[in-house]
Amino acid sequence: YRLTAGSIPPQLGNLTQLQTLSLYNNFLTGSIPSTFGHLKNLNTLYLDSNKLEGSIPPQLGNLTQLQELYLSNNSLVGSIPSTLGNLKSLYGLYLDSNDLEGSIPTEFGNLTKLQELSLFNNLLTGSIPPNLGQLESLAYFFFQSNQITGPIPVEFGNLKSLERLYLSNNSLNGSIPPTLGRLGNLRHLFLDSNQIEGHIPEELGNLSKLEVLQLSHNKISGILPPKLLQMDKMFSLHLSSNKLCGRIPLETMRCPCATIVDLSHNLFNGSITSQFGCVNDLNLSHNFLVGEIPFWSFEPSRLDLSYNNLSGKVHKELASLSYINLSYNSFDFSQNLDSVSEVPNYYFFHEDSLINDNRMPNFTYCHLLNQTNPQTRKSKPVIMLIVLPIIFFILLLLLSILYFSRCKPKKKCEGIETKNGDLFSIWNYDGKIAFEDIIQATQDFDLKYCIGTGGYGSVYRAQLPSGNVVALKKLHRMESQNPSFDRSFRNEVKMLTEIRHKNIVKLHGFCLHNRCMFLVYQYMERGSLFYILNNEVEAKELNWSKRVNVIKGMAQALSYMHHDCTTPIVHRDVTSSNVLSNSQLEACVSDFGTARLLDPDSSNQTLVVGTYGYIAPELAYTLRVTEKCDVFSFGVVTMETLMGKHPRELISTSSNPTTQNMLVKDLLDSRLPLPLQKDAQDINLVINVALSCLCLKPNLRPSMQQVTEKLSSFKFPINLPFHEIFIHQVMSQDIFHLSSNFQE
Repeated sequence: YRLTAGSIPPQLGNLTQLQTLSLYNNFLTGSIPSTFGHLKNLNTLYLDSNKLEGSIPPQLGNLTQLQELYLSNNSLVGSIPSTLGNLKSLYGLYLDSNDLEGSIPTEFGNLTKLQELSLFNNLLTGSIPPNLGQLESLAYFFFQSNQITGPIPVEFGNLKSLERLYLSNNSLNGSIPPTLGRLGNLRHLFLDSNQIEGHIPEELGNLSKLEVLQLSHNKISGILPPKLLQMDKMFSLHLSSNKLCGRIPLETMRCPCATIVDLSHNLFNGSITSQFGCVNDLNLSHNFLVGEIPFWSFEPSRLDLSYNNLSGKVHKELASLSYINLSYNSFDFSQNLDSVSEVPNYYFFHEDSLINDNRMPNFTYCHLLNQTNPQTRKSKPVIMLIVLPIIFFILLLLLSILYFSRCKPKKKCEGIETKNGDLFSIWNYDGKIAFEDIIQATQDFDLKYCIGTGGYGSVYRAQLPSGNVVALKKLHRMESQNPSFDRSFRNEVKMLTEIRHKNIVKLHGFCLHNRCMFLVYQYMERGSLFYILNNEVEAKELNWSKRVNVIKGMAQALSYMHHDCTTPIVHRDVTSSNVLSNSQLEACVSDFGTARLLDPDSSNQTLVVGTYGYIAPELAYTLRVTEKCDVFSFGVVTMETLMGKHPRELISTSSNPTTQNMLVKDLLDSRLPLPLQKDAQDINLVINVALSCLCLKPNLRPSMQQVTEKLSSFKFPINLPFHEIFIHQVMSQDIFHLSSNFQE
């Protein structure tokens, strides 16, 4: 029954014996009467799909017998009352599709019988309360299309009954918790359209009942775990618009017959396997795939391979697909249609499905000299009989010149400049480095030599003929055509050629070429600080004294940049991922693509760059870059080094009385035993320095020169047993003569 208009009568609150009240799908207006709080025997309340306004009455928290509360599809505003956490008999709570604001009440962690929680399509902010991981009966959690920030709680791994988790279209950050791999009943996992970083945990491959995985439009990097393609129930996999790299192991896929796989807009490379199971709708567009299109015994109904670097024959059988797009590759459409070269291409294929773009760079081979197109050789063999000997003679002449030039005594910097202005330059590293050595050492940047993927390039390990090992950062093809990435690349060259410090990664050379751009670095055997802290074995080896040394190394590098360079340099992206360690676990600051020279005659205003969670808060509203921005980031990385994880909550709550009354020992990485004697004094000092660097007011932060001086000479005066020291006692030692109210 539908009411044509009107509000809900408050007198309904007098029906104290009422057990069910159903007014859904009407045209009710006005607000929800607070008198409903008198209905102590109410089991179900359906007010959804109306035009109700106002806020949710806190008095609804008195309905302790309530099992179902439906307020969806209205125009409710305000925050969610924390009193709803009193409804411990509730198993269905639907507040979606309103205009609710504020955060999720932590009291929801008390709703232990809750099976369905629907909060999607609101204006909710804040982070997801970790104690929601206590709701072991929860089967459906719909929280998409809000404004939620922060990480996905690792405690969600305790939701053993969870079948559907929808967190799409928020601003979640951090990485995907491996604990989600424990959710044995999970069928749908939607995390798309967020700011999620890190790798896809292999543990997700344990979700034997998973049917739909949606991770598109994030910042996820690393390789695609093969286990993710081996789940028998999976019929929809969406990983597009991320930074995934490496080969696509489609041949391992086990799936139902109607399967959608979207891996487009990533950094995948290698060739496409000829056996990939039963994918029905396959999208691999906008990647870096090479080789031929295989002839599949099982063909998909929809296939998109556009914007890659594929070549070879195009089988005419592919034209029978309901949709196909092979455009913007490197096919030779003059001859390569399988056995039908006498028939025009468009006879079999839809218009615009075979557009060829010869302007796109080919990364199969990366040399300084422009190569003759092999397809042209095929189509014009007579001309090649004339051209090839000439090319051979020229190459022989160039090789002779190169040989004799390399036999001469080396100068500090060797350079080769081609006619088009491209530059290859290597400093005198071992006297034998050459461009060809690098190409051969990596087998033309083969994936097996790739040791990581950064913001705008992949990093490779290369052992040169001399036996020396270097690291190569190679710009991706897509990014090499992007002016902003190109500027970052050239900026890193400029910065690192002008600075030399034992705690700053050494640049041995570079190649700036229209087909292949890379930097040649000192190789750091132990990888990034972020990797070490997230690896159980490596983290335990990084004991307290080594962690303090890493922190001191960072401080010395930044102090050199800020105070010892002719023009001060601000790094602007100091993170644990950009601090590398050698075999002795000595720290070097790296990744200078966003670094900036400070001009004393300018305001130094710029766009906000850096990594979320490490950026100084003042950049959000001033856009003014100073050395104090790096100081704040240094404080974050320092606390991360001591805690073994990112100090998310501590950054904003360090002046909170609750935090101040924490014991120092409770902050530290629990994987290590508590520090003793000298290490304990150093840890207290480092915490004092780090929290001072996290001051919200830039002018109250110490300089990196002050930080370096204190870390090298100051003796911390607290002599209590380490396990009895509180944070406020550490912070009471005002070693920088700053205001103690550093978080005002």
